[in-house]
Amino acid sequence: MSQHREYDCIVIGAGVQGCFTAYQLAKNNQRTLLLEQFLLPHSRGSSHGQTRIIRKVYEQDFYTHMLEECYQLWAQLERETNTTLFRRTGILVKGPEAELDFQLFRDTLRRNRVPTETLTPEEFARRLPHMVLRSGEGALIDTTAGVLYADRALRALQSYFQSLGGVIKDGEKVLNIQPDSTVTVTTASGEYRAKSLIITAGPWANTLLAHTGLQLPLTVVKINVCYWREKVPGAYGVDAHCPCFLQTASEGAEYHIYGLPSNEYPGLVKICYHMGSETEPDSRDRQTDQTDVRILSRFVSIYLPSLEPEPAVVESCMYTVTPDHHFVLDRHPTHKNIIIGAGFSGHGFKFGPVVGKILCELSLGKVPSYDLSPFKIQRFETPMKSSL
Repeated sequence: MSQHREYDCIVIGAGVQGCFTAYQLAKNNQRTLLLEQFLLPHSRGSSHGQTRIIRKVYEQDFYTHMLEECYQLWAQLERETNTTLFRRTGILVKGPEAELDFQLFRDTLRRNRVPTETLTPEEFARRLPHMVLRSGEGALIDTTAGVLYADRALRALQSYFQSLGGVIKDGEKVLNIQPDSTVTVTTASGEYRAKSLIITAGPWANTLLAHTGLQLPLTVVKINVCYWREKVPGAYGVDAHCPCFLQTASEGAEYHIYGLPSNEYPGLVKICYHMGSETEPDSRDRQTDQTDVRILSRFVSIYLPSLEPEPAVVESCMYTVTPDHHFVLDRHPTHKNIIIGAGFSGHGFKFGPVVGKILCELSLGKVPSYDLSPFKIQRFETPMKSSL
């Protein structure tokens, strides 16, 4: 334990939220250490893979408001790192018009004046000939939406953070956290001390929080990330002006289904179900439930007839889900210099720039830029103290 290192702030977890938090801290002249248990890059958590959707269309206004600044900050990172991280494709939102889910999306777009196109069945058939719009379904396009290049973004953030003087130590699993006015974090390589600690550890959040006497109601689920082969080459490609899409929850599918135009694998379209089966983060591959794949196969065969109805490639990702599917962005209830970003519930990647800004503000004792009441720990009936 020879290595003693002093920092202003330590961030645990180098996924998208931790990287953006570390980047914001370094911009605020904080000596910052970013710790990651796995060697980078890795595909063991929730931030890997080539693409994510960014969209302003949401059921809640507070997310749509946050996304205004997200777009600006993603563009700023593109300029700072001279890297293309976003491709605008638009996102099609479709589903039964009479159902609440579709109406919430539609009304949020209207209230927030997001540039939107409403497609009649005739326009839909002309613009999207390889997709099916069933009777009673509505179709909207949020024209501001698109694809974020996820793994490229992480590389850009990590190298830019280092260029600002930030330190990344990967392959260093945290073994202990000792809360105090100076927090001590222990890994196999030594002890690190800092005035504040930020935990952005995805599926491992509760493992780390156990050292601090806190457990949050987080459920880790394994997502089957499925890629479907085109019967007609290029039908669903970005070059065919194919948008991302979101099919709202309906019979047979309690959660929504989303898809991205073919990009990472030529001729394969990424389509996923927005939920999975509970798993242990360190042994996720033991979870072999295929319920989501069956839901998707049925969906593809009905709505996307130009795709093969069985997935060609299946990869894994994890979601860390809160009971209400909203994030946790808050101070630790008893250790105010420990900040928690957790429970991103499968829709957090696009918010990385603003989440990083908020967690940085909390650690510096600044007034947060946003109303954090939807994200507070106290909303859970019993923030379960762990029995230490």
